Amino acid sequence: MIVSILKEISKNENRIAATPQTIKELINKGLTIRVESGAGDLSFISDSDFKEAGAEICPNPSSAINGSDLIAKVNPPTDEEISLLSEGMIFISFLQTTKELKIVSKLNEKKISGFSMHLIPRTTLAQSMDALSSQANIAGYKAVLNGASHLPVYMPLLMTAAGTIPPAKVLIIGAGVAGLQAIATAKRLGAQVEAFDVRPEVKEQVESLGAKFVEVDSDSDDGVGEGGYAKETSEEYKKKQEQKMMEHIAKSDLVITTALIPGRPAPILIPKTMVEKMKKGSVVIDLAAENGGNCEITQKDKVINHNGVIIDGSSNLPSEMQAHASQLYAKNVSTLISYMTNEGKIELDLEDEIVSGSMFTHQGKVTHKQTQEALKTNKG
Repeated sequence: MIVSILKEISKNENRIAATPQTIKELINKGLTIRVESGAGDLSFISDSDFKEAGAEICPNPSSAINGSDLIAKVNPPTDEEISLLSEGMIFISFLQTTKELKIVSKLNEKKISGFSMHLIPRTTLAQSMDALSSQANIAGYKAVLNGASHLPVYMPLLMTAAGTIPPAKVLIIGAGVAGLQAIATAKRLGAQVEAFDVRPEVKEQVESLGAKFVEVDSDSDDGVGEGGYAKETSEEYKKKQEQKMMEHIAKSDLVITTALIPGRPAPILIPKTMVEKMKKGSVVIDLAAENGGNCEITQKDKVINHNGVIIDGSSNLPSEMQAHASQLYAKNVSTLISYMTNEGKIELDLEDEIVSGSMFTHQGKVTHKQTQEALKTNKG
């Protein structure tokens, strides 16, 4: 069976869905691997590196896709790529299925078995396939470095002959994978770090990394969602949260927001009025920019200056660290493919929770419940 790795053509995308190491692993599983020529260039992997690992190099998408059983990418398929697909093929990529409905419909019409790395279940067994976590880890690290580069002040405490420099104050909003990595990175740089999350159970993790946990008093389980994610909170909680946020954001030098609810617009946690109370020279790095942003005035993939406050809406920070981001994503993808491979053949066990959980289209049917509902709502 043939697995093909396509070149990414989206703007600002430097990652790839395979590395020479993962190609060797898949070949050992009995699969034939094709790589579109130039696919690894931006991740510093040459065609000859892939060829040496055992892959066949194809000059264009058409030759890579034709006759393949499974296609893997980082980004969703383009219209041109979808036109080249044949019924029964498997397509794996990042895809927000409740948001990118046109792509879902087109894949469904062609009877493609679509898998989204966004939908990998948050279970112990699927941990090695969890691409959202592997890429969020990188984003959290890079967010602090980018924030530090925007700041007009030092991150650490410095005692010099010319006087003492106090440490920068950093506030991390959201203590998921990205948030925890951001906390750890900011602490390594010597900053004074605080963190906020709607889930009280993450307090211990935050404090174990040396940060202060900012708590909002609540008698309910507001914000505690399924699978380790956060969920929407009540209006009463939001008012308390906004007041608490106002106090801490106003004195912060760097604020990093990471609050994302899967498949939904990002919740607004920093309204324009709050930005206008921040110190001039302070910085907001909005890791939720892809889904609209946690800051009201975030603009996706733009760095703006609002009354002396920098708001960075870069939406693909893992792509800025493409060597390691590709290494981790490729491993997530190859582990998923290997999981579905038995004696050199890719077999889709629809009873398996990882296969069924990450699949959204199969044999002309939309199989993911939330995506079905989103399609109905969109038609209505």
